[in-house]
Amino acid sequence: MKVNRVAVLSDIHGVLPALEAVLAEPEVAGAERIVLTGDITAGPQSSEVIDLLRAQGERVLWVSGNADRELVEYRRGEREEIPDPIGPFAADRLREEQVDFLAGLPESLVLDVHAHGKVLFCHATPRDDEEVVLVDSRLDRWAEVFTGLPDNIRTVVCGHTHMPYVRLAHGRLVVNPGSVGMPYGRPGAHWCLLGPGTDLRVTPYDIPAARARLVADCDYPDITAWADYYLNARATDADALTAFGPRDGRTTGS
Repeated sequence: MKVNRVAVLSDIHGVLPALEAVLAEPEVAGAERIVLTGDITAGPQSSEVIDLLRAQGERVLWVSGNADRELVEYRRGEREEIPDPIGPFAADRLREEQVDFLAGLPESLVLDVHAHGKVLFCHATPRDDEEVVLVDSRLDRWAEVFTGLPDNIRTVVCGHTHMPYVRLAHGRLVVNPGSVGMPYGRPGAHWCLLGPGTDLRVTPYDIPAARARLVADCDYPDITAWADYYLNARATDADALTAFGPRDGRTTGS
């Protein structure tokens, strides 16, 4: 079945006010499908975010991210630590059936989207949920991460790096919607509307009110600092590119 319009939400990271703001957008409410490209839960309101998204019914299609996987592994005793400091807190607040639900999520999915054809949705890259690719990653890097991808996949939608972009790489359109809950570069809840065009969107919302709500509702010890830093996008896009750049395999001067 071909889908005319898809709203893509990535890297919500358990920020319920940001998610609520995006779901209230008329074009999200009217989209035939909402695709989540991972890192849905690792944040201050992990359980509440899952509940709200599941309440949207079968219109929502889920893809797991590395942070979702890490929460499951932590809860199941398969790892003792999570790289993100808020991870253990988020994991402990999931109900057991929510852990089982996250464990069953696919690593990717394919939809036939109007004017795009077969679109692959994943978290980081089509082959790995932690690999880094950026808007300025070299073409050789894109060739690596596209290895084994069927020729009829002409659009790839990913998340992971929390920065929105659209670019061409080896004839494929690559789309990153940015982050709903933990944006880098500028505040707001970032997402994408796909089909027939490729529209990067940002939904403004009341960040001081959202910050106050997180502080009131969440007993994570560092929630005040966490909410101030991430909701206000204190990390610039330059900061993020500097931090992520070495992880995409580039070398100095390449």
